[in-house]
Amino acid sequence: MTATIQAIRDDFAFLDDWEDRYRYVIDLGETLPPFPDFARDSAHKVQGCVSQVWLLTDCDDGGDPIIRFQGDSDAHIVRGLVAILLALFSGRRASEIIATDAEDVLRSLGLDEHLTPQRANGLRSMVKRIKHDAESALRQPA
Repeated sequence: MTATIQAIRDDFAFLDDWEDRYRYVIDLGETLPPFPDFARDSAHKVQGCVSQVWLLTDCDDGGDPIIRFQGDSDAHIVRGLVAILLALFSGRRASEIIATDAEDVLRSLGLDEHLTPQRANGLRSMVKRIKHDAESALRQPA
């Protein structure tokens, strides 16, 4: 995936119609790299999502490691939401991930107003899982 969170913001600003934005979110999901079959299990499943969502976390060594995420979902729009979260969080240091106000970023995209309550809850569950993984990485001995 090559989209940055800033590029996604810029694209959202360019698209006036929410139908176009939904199509764009689905397109983002299609850019996700293939998710490994071994990680489609309960250990990698994000709890609290109506759709099935899996998240794979890879950390560098060190006191404040860089964390990379891979994700997938069985629902097209949710795959796009996963892609947005990966653009926001993947490849950043654990401390940056924890300090990032995901709600503010998602609000700036207008997603808070245009998602069903179930999808919004699922998005919050994904953010919670990502931040939990970052907190766990910080607790690991260096």
